Amino acid sequence: MSDKRVASIVPPNKAYPRAELEEMVERWLQGNVACEKAGDWTGLGNFYTEGAVYSWNIGPNEEFVANGRREIVDIAVGYQMKGFEEWEYPYHDIVIDEKRGTVIGFWKQRAPYKRPDGSFYEIAGIGGSWFEYGGNFQWQWQRDFFDLGNAKDCFFQLAGAGVLSPVVKEKIHLQAKGKLLPGHRRLHPELSTFQKVRNTMAIAKIALLGR
Repeated sequence: MSDKRVASIVPPNKAYPRAELEEMVERWLQGNVACEKAGDWTGLGNFYTEGAVYSWNIGPNEEFVANGRREIVDIAVGYQMKGFEEWEYPYHDIVIDEKRGTVIGFWKQRAPYKRPDGSFYEIAGIGGSWFEYGGNFQWQWQRDFFDLGNAKDCFFQLAGAGVLSPVVKEKIHLQAKGKLLPGHRRLHPELSTFQKVRNTMAIAKIALLGR
C-alpha cells in the first residue's frame, strides 16, 4: 500500500444513527471477548469491510498496514497475534462520534505472567484503536496506537523473566536482524552509517555538554 493511501486515513463526515454505532461497538466488544477466550483473533474478520485498512505505527520509520479483509485476517489478527494467545486486551473506555461515524476505544495490553510482587506484566501508557464505521456493522478502517517505549520496556522485562513464547522470540530475532515482519514497511529510506554516527555524536554532545 502506498504512503498516499496511508495518508488518506482521515476523519470522514458521514453521520450514522447513534443507536447503530452503539450496537456496532457492543457487537465488537462481544467479538473481542469471544476471540480472547478462544485464543484466536481471526474470528474478527467479519467485522471489517472487504476493502478495510488496519494499521499502526512502530516508531519513526516503520509502519504496519494490512490492506483489505484478507490481509487483516491473515496478518493483523492472524500472524501478528501469534505468541499472544493468552494475553488480555480489555477495553476500559469508548468514545462514539455519530456525526463523523468514528469510534475511539481505549484498551490495555496485559500479559498472563505475574511479577514477583503479584502484579501482571502490562504495557503502561495509553493504548487504543481509532475506527471509521463503514455501515453494515463493519469497520472501514482501524488505526491502533500505543506507547512504543513502554511496549519495549515490557518485552525487556518479559525476556528477563524468561516467559516470552518461542514465536515472539523468533519475531524479535528477525527484527533485530533488520528484517521486516509481514505487513511492516519502511516510511523513509534507511539512514546511512555516517548519518547514524553523526546523529549519535550530536545527541551525546548535548547530553554531556548541554549544547
